[in-house]
Amino acid sequence: MAGKDFSLLAKIKGKKATVAVLGLGYVGLPLALRFAEVGFPVVGLDVDAEKVGRLEGKSSVPQGALKNAGCGQGLSFSTDFSFLGKADAAIICVPTPLSKTRDPDLSFVLEATRVIASHLKSGQLVILESTTYPGTTRELLLPVLEETGLKAGKDFFLGYSPERIDPGNQVFSLVNTPKVVAGITRSCLELARALYSQIIERVVPMSSTDSAEMVKLLENVFRSVNIAMVNEFTVMCHRLGLDVWEVIEAAASKPFGFMPFYPGPGLGGHCIPIDPHYLSWKLKLFAYKARFIELADEINREMPHFVADKVVEALNGRERSVKGSKIMILGVSYKKDSEDIRESPALDVMELLIRKGGDVSYHDPHVRELAFDGRTLASESLENEVLSTRDAVVILTDHSAFNAREIVNASRLIIDARNLTRGIVSDKIVRL
Repeated sequence: MAGKDFSLLAKIKGKKATVAVLGLGYVGLPLALRFAEVGFPVVGLDVDAEKVGRLEGKSSVPQGALKNAGCGQGLSFSTDFSFLGKADAAIICVPTPLSKTRDPDLSFVLEATRVIASHLKSGQLVILESTTYPGTTRELLLPVLEETGLKAGKDFFLGYSPERIDPGNQVFSLVNTPKVVAGITRSCLELARALYSQIIERVVPMSSTDSAEMVKLLENVFRSVNIAMVNEFTVMCHRLGLDVWEVIEAAASKPFGFMPFYPGPGLGGHCIPIDPHYLSWKLKLFAYKARFIELADEINREMPHFVADKVVEALNGRERSVKGSKIMILGVSYKKDSEDIRESPALDVMELLIRKGGDVSYHDPHVRELAFDGRTLASESLENEVLSTRDAVVILTDHSAFNAREIVNASRLIIDARNLTRGIVSDKIVRL
């Protein structure tokens, strides 16, 4: 390396490079904290003034992370994007949702890129982490940044590194989850690799940003398709009068050639229900239909209906109509021990039951309030006195705080979509 790239490399290795993180959600905030923890000067940027205010007050920042970051020394948060002019590296961690027509919405990524371009300086490194379709970094970000007159690989450096955060995972964190990186040029790759090597145990370099963008999509399509397969298998077992959980457990005893996936009320979170559509959309430009992706989406989106029908069937079996029945939902977040309700299938199940006339309430130890159906619902108590007054209890998220035995003892009827009641024998329980 020589010139600007050598100077930046020296700053990175000496932890003197100022890192700006754009977007302080579940990806950007842990990233900013980690860079600060190892000694980099860091500024976290977000358009949400309320969020930045909370972070400036440190109320939303994990205290252990702040302690490791020198109690916030070298770590700041702001809505003032002019700080980008002082940054040596700018990392984009903004949302990439779907539009109403289920097409990729890259408006947040493009706006972040334009803001960086307005402050772009010679020798700066720009990295996109947001999940997107192959070609985004090269086709969209590169032209915007080069409109400044600066050239990638010569005057500034551009790379892509897909986020792999799994919120709530107690085994794999940002630090020990391998990080895929790529650059527009060789020097871009080496600088991106050097930067992430300061905070992550293993960095996996790739030949192109297009390939790195494809990696995250493969990971999430793999999960989407396999979850759809086991969800459809659940419907098949229901038709055949078989216990799908018993079948899966027995199949998982095979030490090779099988990886267990488990059914549920549907897909949730920002990644798996959304990311495959980015690839499907891109392939339509090449006159190719991604059949597995579209079929998996169709099956997974039907699961809330399957669960709602299970509730109706279970109530009918006890000579009760869903209309007027008091139904408590246990768990509204999309995954275990999380407060994240994005794309949560539990919300779809609740809506379906309300449409059928059910009197629906919920309990979730991680979600105290829920804006739903034009009103705000509060998480109800899980006391036995409350459970015993409900006509049906529907388990949609298997939080660790739930005591299955106590729930079964206190409830009249349970529809268990997560196998939380595994091993408990009771005619009160109806499983998927």
